[in-house]
Amino acid sequence: MKSELARKFQDPNRGVYFIGTTPPRSSVEEEQLEQISNKLLGRLAGVEADGLIVYDIQDETSRIDKPRPFPFMETHDPRAWSKRLHTQSGKPVITYKSVSSRSSEEFSGWLTEAWEDFGIRDLVLVGSPSSDGDIKLPLPKAYDTLKASPHAFNLGGVTIAERHAKKGDEHLRIMKKSDAGCEFFISQAVYNHQATADLISRYARECRDQGEEPKRIILTFTPCGSSKTLEFMEWLGISVPDATKHRILDSATPLAESIKICRNALEQIIEIALPLGVPLGLNIESLTNRKEEIDASIQLYKLLKATLDLKLAEQAL
Repeated sequence: MKSELARKFQDPNRGVYFIGTTPPRSSVEEEQLEQISNKLLGRLAGVEADGLIVYDIQDETSRIDKPRPFPFMETHDPRAWSKRLHTQSGKPVITYKSVSSRSSEEFSGWLTEAWEDFGIRDLVLVGSPSSDGDIKLPLPKAYDTLKASPHAFNLGGVTIAERHAKKGDEHLRIMKKSDAGCEFFISQAVYNHQATADLISRYARECRDQGEEPKRIILTFTPCGSSKTLEFMEWLGISVPDATKHRILDSATPLAESIKICRNALEQIIEIALPLGVPLGLNIESLTNRKEEIDASIQLYKLLKATLDLKLAEQAL
């Protein structure tokens, strides 16, 4: 039986819409967990969302020499946070899982627990942040382990336009992940719309050449209200053109300016993706715990959802 989201994803004429979040720090006690989840879902009370996305935060210091702008902290199990949010909201939750630190046997056990104990149905697997270090389970082998599992997860993958801009082969990675069972893809946060449009265009052409229908690409957007947030975005590998940086930092209202930039970026990507038959979705997140940026992410969500819904309605005429 397909998950609720898998059924929604099958309709290329509709958008799918998510709010991204991270589990609280592992030091947070149960009573606080309840408060945090209530606060998060309270913010979403007036928002029409298809579901939530829960990230599995990794210590990515092996990927980059620069110090992390915000300190890395261990979090609660993403599966438990997903279960809590699903139970409280009734909405589906896509759960990320970093696979590199476990053996195939350990990962197989993790999958069984995820399905049976935590009710996880929608899953995104993430590989190691770099090729350095002890990688016990490469991403392709994790896909093989998942295929051998008796549980029919709705599987998604990550796609990174910045990687395509450097190597020119991200569309082929998407095709390989599709062959491995991925039915949808979630992008890294978009601030360089041209890189994302180039990737989608190349992916659509590859699908056409192979006689395949493009999978859905869920575009991630995040507001940026300070130089510190911008520094963190760049540390994460998000491409921000110089002119865009200056627009945000020189503005009297950086958050509002970043929202305008995100809307313009989405409009530019839509003009490429929809005529090529690539179904889209949106994932809106706040990269920091600053109240202003969290509130701005809700504003951004409403604006971008309305933008994509309008374009889809126009296309249906």
